[in-house]
Order: sequence, then structure tokens, then C-alpha cells
Amino acid sequence: MSEISRPAAAVARRRFLTVAGAATALAFTVDFRGRDEARAGGAAPREDPYTLGIASGDPLPDSVVIWTRLAPKPFEPLSGMDRRDVRVEWQVATDERFRNVVRRGVATARYEYGHSVHVDVRGLRPGRHYYYRFKTGRWVSEVGRTRTAPAGRASALTFAFASCQYWADGYYTAHRHLAAEDPDVVLFLGDYIYEYGVAAAGGLRNVSMPVPSQFRTETDTLDRYRLQYALYKSDPDLREAHRVAPWIVTWDDHEVQDNYAGLVSKSNAPVEDFLVRRANAYRAYWENLPLRTPQPQGPDMRLYRRFGYGDLADFTVLDTRQFRSDQAAGDGWDPDSAARRDPTRTLIGDAQERWLTEGVRGSRATWNVVASQVIMSQMDLDPTDGQLFNMDGWDGYQAQQQRVLAALAGASNPVVVTGDVHSSYAFDLKQDVAGPTIGTELVGTSISSAGNGMEISPNGEKFLAANPHLKLVNERRGYVVCRLTPEELRADYRVLPYVDRPGAPVSTLRSFVVEAGNPGLNLA
Repeated sequence: MSEISRPAAAVARRRFLTVAGAATALAFTVDFRGRDEARAGGAAPREDPYTLGIASGDPLPDSVVIWTRLAPKPFEPLSGMDRRDVRVEWQVATDERFRNVVRRGVATARYEYGHSVHVDVRGLRPGRHYYYRFKTGRWVSEVGRTRTAPAGRASALTFAFASCQYWADGYYTAHRHLAAEDPDVVLFLGDYIYEYGVAAAGGLRNVSMPVPSQFRTETDTLDRYRLQYALYKSDPDLREAHRVAPWIVTWDDHEVQDNYAGLVSKSNAPVEDFLVRRANAYRAYWENLPLRTPQPQGPDMRLYRRFGYGDLADFTVLDTRQFRSDQAAGDGWDPDSAARRDPTRTLIGDAQERWLTEGVRGSRATWNVVASQVIMSQMDLDPTDGQLFNMDGWDGYQAQQQRVLAALAGASNPVVVTGDVHSSYAFDLKQDVAGPTIGTELVGTSISSAGNGMEISPNGEKFLAANPHLKLVNERRGYVVCRLTPEELRADYRVLPYVDRPGAPVSTLRSFVVEAGNPGLNLA
């Protein structure tokens, strides 16, 4: 992909806002001011509208977002709904049978937002489980469970993280096992959907009923992105993982287009055209996940954010796509270069870098967990005297990589959790691979992307040989479960033998322990 200068990018953005923005202002604006939520006039659906499930997310000590989207016929135009808003009741209780309802209200499933519902439930107590449900006409959703973040002193926390769930590459059995781990919160680190078209047989799923023809094309319009989310959420194991715990989500590239970089598409499309696609993708992302409002604004969306879990942990969630410069020398594996080291090139943008640095250095929590979509540790593919770096990862933006690693070196117990690469890796995090360990990077494999996988590939062997700070390589599918206390972090890498058919068992591949105040991986 070619580099686009910042002045040219600014001109393209202004052109998008004046040309495309005028025609799509309603579709790309989220503004609840001045709307009476109880005045929705559409009739309740005649069929069960909760086919896409329910979810919760973005937990705070006194608040959590609960979500659903009305879709009685999810693969049809408008998901089987008409063009009118619909009244949706919601309840939150301390018990599963709703004998003690502590919050209730009415929301509006609005046509222009795909009949999605995002309720920011406030006035809750910290560190507590709650149960929630929705009601539309005679239809009542299943019951979801969520949990607020603790405030003050916290003695333990269990979180799981996962990424990369290409629907056509296999079943989401890993999500069913993840749900059974009973996590306090789930971090999803990107590639919730893939933009690719889907064949009639559903790829490795080899489905008995053909995938509808409207899925053959690649996603680019708002309606097509909505359809893709509906297909992915048709998997019951994904819906179950959403139902049992709150999620904190961020995106990577496939929610828009493979390896896009800020304003630059993979195909080098005109910037104003790509911004329309990006706006469609960001809008569908917000509509289908439990995120707070107001979100997004045209082709822009503030996704980087921070969550505190008492004095035990701070979670810093990054966005490594929206603000990045174009990749140096393309987006593959390349030798070191002046472009890779150029201090003006950025992966996360200047504002996000300042926010990240100030946040981790000012944190008073025992553990600082940074959610990164792409690998932060230096990773060399060449086990000889040469070097090959991934230009799509932090290694492709070496100057900013070094500044961020320096900031983490001054933070309390930094732990980077990462997705993207469809493999399980574990690193001692270092500013210099020959220098001292400053923290830990845990890289989780994919839920399904790349199919069944293998124990280790030839490239995986090269990684182990070339990177002494790399302590684990495995290329099966799965997720990671982390248990935090004030004394230690324990990370269990959980893997499945196959995903091309349902019902795979799960096992623990490897467990590591990191002691607070003593950075570095130890076998459990």
C-alpha cells in the first residue's frame, strides 16, 4: 500500500464530510438527545426477535452496558423488521428469577441503527453479578448474566481473552468452553467478523443448508456488514459466551478490510471511497456489540479506552488500526529499513500514545494489562544473522514501539495481551531482546481462523530459534484464561484439537505464572 501524507489525508477527510457526509448524515450519526425513548411506534415483531442473542459489556464499578438487536429474520432485508422504531423493555436483577429487580426501563430499538439496543445501566453496586433481560411485545429474551467491576481493594480477578473468529474456517466450540470458565470479563482483541464472502457450503463448516446467496460478495455496504454480523452471531456458542459475562471489545483489520491502515485500504481505493466503507464498518460494529453511546461519528470512532478493576488491575484497550500510518514496504515480512524506524510513522497516533503513556505511568493498580491487537514484542522470522519483521505489527513502527515499551517499563507489572496471528505465543517483554525483562506479552490463538491448525509449523520453529525471549509457540485454536491476585498472574493456554466439526474437547496446553514485582514467565 502507498503512503498518504497527512495534508492529503486531511483534504480527503474534508471531502468525505462534505460530499459523502451530506448524503449520509442521518445514517452515520448517533445522537439520542431530544428523543423520548417511550414513544416508539412500531408494532412488536410477530416472531422471536432475539435470534442474535443478548450481551453486556464495558463494565464499570457502577454501570454496565446491556445489548440486543431485534432480528426475527436475520438474513432477510431489515432483518425481518420494518422501518419503524420499536419499544423494548429491559430489567436488571440480582437474581436469575428476577425476584429482586433493581433497575428497569424502556429503550427504543431504532430503525436507523439496525434495531439495536444499547442500555447503559447505572446505579449498580461494584463487583457484583447481575442478571438482565429484554421484552418486546410478547417476546422475552433469554436471561443474561453480567458483572460490574470492583472498586477499591480487589483480591482476585479472572479474565479470558480471544480473537479471530472467521466463520467459514470452523465452529466456535472454543467459545462454549470459554463460557464454562466463568470469567469475570472477556477481552475480545479483534477480527470479530471477516469481510470475505462466504461460499454456499460455509467453508470448513460444510453446512447442510446452503448459506444464502447474499453472503457471496465481500462486505462493503452497511447492509452487507449487518448481514455478516448476523451470520457470525448465528453460532450458538458465540451467543453463549456473550450471555454469561461482560465483554470488553476492540477491533483489528477484518472488521473493515484485511490489513487496512488508517485511511489506506488494501486495494489503494480512493480515500473518500474507503472512508465511506470504513464508516459503514464502524457503524455496523457499534450496532452489533455492547458498546456505550454516542458512537460512532461517520468514519471515526473513539474505541481506545481504560477500565479499572479496583486496586488490582487497569485494562488499557488500544486501537491499532484507525490512526496508523501505511505499512512500511507493504504489509508482509521484510528486513529492517529506514521506513520501519521512521519516528514520524505511527501505529496508534500521537494522541493515543500520550493517553497510553500517561495512563500506565499514572496507574496505581498492581497489574497493568494492555489489550493490543498486534504483537508488541520484537519478533524476528529469520533465525540466521539476517532479520525479517512483520510490517503490519508493532515491529513495523519501531520508533513508536520503543517509546511505548519505555513507558511500560515504568509501569507496575505490565502485561500485554494480543491476538491477530492465529497462534499461541508467550514472550518475556523487553525493550531490547538482549536486555532485561520489563513485563510479559501473552498472545492468544484464534477461535477458528486458519482452521484446525497444528502443533507447530516450520515458521513457528523459525520463531523459536530466532527469538530467545519467546517461550511458547503452538498453532491450535483456543483462548487464554488469566487469573490475577495481588501476588501473581496465572495464564492457562486452552486449545482444541479441531474446529471443522462441533463438539471438540478442550485441554490446557501450557500454564505460566508471573510474580508481581518480578517480571518474566515461569512454568506453573
